[in-house]
Amino acid sequence: MDNVKSDKNKGVQSSTLPWFKEGLKFECQRCGRCCRGEPGVIWVNKKEVERISSFLGITQDAFAKYYLRSFNGWCSLVEYGNGDCIMYDNGCKIYDVRPCQCKAFPFWGSNLENRSEWEKLKNTCPGVDKGKLHTLKDIQDNLKTYEGRFG
Repeated sequence: MDNVKSDKNKGVQSSTLPWFKEGLKFECQRCGRCCRGEPGVIWVNKKEVERISSFLGITQDAFAKYYLRSFNGWCSLVEYGNGDCIMYDNGCKIYDVRPCQCKAFPFWGSNLENRSEWEKLKNTCPGVDKGKLHTLKDIQDNLKTYEGRFG
């Protein structure tokens, strides 16, 4: 797959190169803004549950009982009532084995649809347009992994 677009991400790719063909800069500032404050879902698959529970030194059953919730037939990490991820405590407790959804941020299809969406992201993420330049291929590979993790 040489392009970025999937059916879920209309506008991210086309027969021509995307708007970010020269790559995009991003470096996580470890501020936690993407982990706190807004309710949502942090999808995890079976392999991620295995890795995270092993990292935490607990069984998968215990991990599921205390850290997962079912949402529309899929598993998500639990969030506190204020929207904070259960794995956030002045930093990500599982950063080295964090879910693909977290690793892929900010290179999600919704953020890559057009330059305007990317620019809006700067309002909430101080790592956008800073640090390492991620090539078009890096971004496409990242998006392919992110979108294919439940396939």
